[in-house]
Amino acid sequence: MKNKVRSIDSTDLEILALLFKDSSVSNKDIAAKVGLAPSSCLERIKKLQSDGVIEGHRLIIDFGAVGGHIQAMISVRLSNHSRETVDHFQQALIQLPEVISLYHMGGENDFLVHVTVSDSLHLRDFVFNAITAREEVNHVETALVYDYKISSNLPNLLP
Repeated sequence: MKNKVRSIDSTDLEILALLFKDSSVSNKDIAAKVGLAPSSCLERIKKLQSDGVIEGHRLIIDFGAVGGHIQAMISVRLSNHSRETVDHFQQALIQLPEVISLYHMGGENDFLVHVTVSDSLHLRDFVFNAITAREEVNHVETALVYDYKISSNLPNLLP
């Protein structure tokens, strides 16, 4: 995640909020809603992208519809907290097809890994083979996810 400092005005925020809610909305529709000419709106969006404010576009998938019938959050504690160990752990796990997201945390646990798997045996095997088998892993806890929602509202972080 990048931490670029950039001046964001209210029009940029309106554009970001519309794209955050639905990234497939057309430039023409965004321009009309924020009161800009389509060319000016497109330039603002390109500037937000080049400045790293917009980092990409994501597709939200119903994992159950494609065989991911179980989701879990796996808390992981490492025995070694060197930069090399942390980076290596992150790089290894984020590449696995079961991993939806990976959070490096402060506090008791070092990582929170959000996964989706086909069934309980797949979950067990994933935890054993991909996590507990790793030398740097000291502790693992797994919690099933019954349901989750992703907000479509852009957080308002400006004063």
